[in-house]
Amino acid sequence: MLVFWDQKLAFLATPKTGSTAIEAALESLSAVVVQRPPVLKHTSVQRFHRFLGPYLEVASGHPFTVCAMMREPRDWLGSWFRYRQRDEVVDPRKSTIGKSFDEFVLAYCSDDQPEFAAVGSQAQFLKPRKEKGVDHLFRYEDIDRFVTFLEDRLGCEIILPRLNVSPLASLELDPATEAKLREFAADDFRLYHAIPQA
Repeated sequence: MLVFWDQKLAFLATPKTGSTAIEAALESLSAVVVQRPPVLKHTSVQRFHRFLGPYLEVASGHPFTVCAMMREPRDWLGSWFRYRQRDEVVDPRKSTIGKSFDEFVLAYCSDDQPEFAAVGSQAQFLKPRKEKGVDHLFRYEDIDRFVTFLEDRLGCEIILPRLNVSPLASLELDPATEAKLREFAADDFRLYHAIPQA
């Protein structure tokens, strides 16, 4: 999460949407940078508007504009699957080594998710608190549009480094699994497709 004080702008770091690269590029311009622990770095929209937003508004005398990114839901799960294939995943219960993407998605779509598939939901992360939500939501796949937005707000050129890249892996899904995912994550797909495109 990044807070730009002068611009009254807060960037909420949706997991697996390039937030590490964005934070690395903009850390020096931010008044507040939250990179760890993950529960703080990835402060959800509801938590921001319940705890941090009111404090920032009182301290500055102005409301803050909230921006965030969202990844296409199937691709987002693919990123989680690949990320958890790394040797650095210490807890074997969270590792996807030895599993297929199809197995991972089926586990994600189950009522009792095993730890390796318990990765949350972008729709839940971005869910508004009462009437307060994200003011500017961008598609991860349209990151250039997001960078242009930031450049306009911050008044500088932004070059994003390539960081936190997951290993390659097959992301094939059985058609029945794909259909199950679209039903299980319907809120995520609906929100993603509602994001305006350039």
